[in-house]
Amino acid sequence: MLFTKPDRVSIILSRHCEKMPGNLNKKPIKPMKKYFITTVTGFAAAMLLSVAAYSQTTQAPAAPAMTAEQRTKADAEADKKAEEWVTSLALNDKAKETEVKSLIATHLKTIRDWNNDHPASTVPAGINPATGNPLSNLDRQVIAISAIPKNVHETLMTGLRKTLTEPQVETILDKYTIGKVAFTLNGYKSIVPDLTPAEERVIVDNLKKAREQAIDYKNMTQISAIFEIYKTKNEQYLNTHGRNWHDMFKAYTDAVKAKKAAAKATEAKPVQ
Repeated sequence: MLFTKPDRVSIILSRHCEKMPGNLNKKPIKPMKKYFITTVTGFAAAMLLSVAAYSQTTQAPAAPAMTAEQRTKADAEADKKAEEWVTSLALNDKAKETEVKSLIATHLKTIRDWNNDHPASTVPAGINPATGNPLSNLDRQVIAISAIPKNVHETLMTGLRKTLTEPQVETILDKYTIGKVAFTLNGYKSIVPDLTPAEERVIVDNLKKAREQAIDYKNMTQISAIFEIYKTKNEQYLNTHGRNWHDMFKAYTDAVKAKKAAAKATEAKPVQ
């Protein structure tokens, strides 16, 4: 369960403390302020108990466990997907094919099970500290999924890079994310006039980071949420390097609307 273990909450509290005005960790605390340390320690303990209690009373149970029949069907779908992806590589090496299919199928099943066992309800409602907005259901789902053990991701990527070339690894990642790197890059090329090679390199690098991170998520809604993080980074990069994303995007959408309006007018014009 998330946010019920003291170690996770302690990390959250310590991060908040580091961001407090004056940052208490920057200066040694004088002996005469020991009473303050005691107060803070007591407050932290109270917070730990409060968060744990809140979590226990508000968390909804995970989705019902799959029946044996449902699991067999879901496993078969994961195996089929892994088979199709590996076949597209044309490895012509039975041992490699078997190894890579096993890696991919295992990852797909692990992600599915973690997602099913950690619904959004396992994350208490709250606010996004970056915006102050209430956490959406998708925010909470992404938080829950992001807590998956790191070795799940590392096992897949290490295994793929051990057996495949980097272009082949990228092909598998593109299969998982349904080609979102190329699709999104084409969008940038349409929106940003005369995209420079340097700008494209930064954009592609961020999109590839999004793609690799996204393989730990189950569906396209979650995957798109991960890409949004890196699309924001790209827009910030463009804004700080002589571009104005808001103006460029507006000009692009205005042009698209004008084109659609012109096409509609042409269709409505009576034939002479």
